[in-house]
Amino acid sequence: MIMYKSSIKIGNKEELVNILNQQLADTFDLYSQLKQAHWNVKGMQFYALHLLFDDLAKEVLTYVDMIAERATALGGVAKGTVRMSAENSNLTHSPDTFDNSEFTVKKMVEKYALIAESMRNSIEVSEKLGDKATADLFTEVSRGIDKGLWFLESHLN
Repeated sequence: MIMYKSSIKIGNKEELVNILNQQLADTFDLYSQLKQAHWNVKGMQFYALHLLFDDLAKEVLTYVDMIAERATALGGVAKGTVRMSAENSNLTHSPDTFDNSEFTVKKMVEKYALIAESMRNSIEVSEKLGDKATADLFTEVSRGIDKGLWFLESHLN
């Protein structure tokens, strides 16, 4: 792994950058899938979901930027292209059909739940590696992901 000079005094920078890059891949993939759902959702809740998916995508894009910038602040390289994200994301592919808004929301709930869990794991690992700042970043993202998950699940109840 290529690492650059960083005056941040913590050990395990390479492992932390790897964790950050995994979260970057997953979060950037989530962003693109939210935009896909925004453009293609169909059904009785079209307008509300069209707006919701766009709002969620904007929020997730801020997380993408925060995660990438933390990786570079630690001296790593942010692996943030669409191709890199697609190669490394843990999310399943976006569905090919969007003609049922409930199905689309359920698929987004699955993706949010996966990222919520992996963010929590990343918080714990970052703390064990002695990087409270990265753990705090993941905590902030986790709160936003939880809120988005709540918004999505509220459409299903």
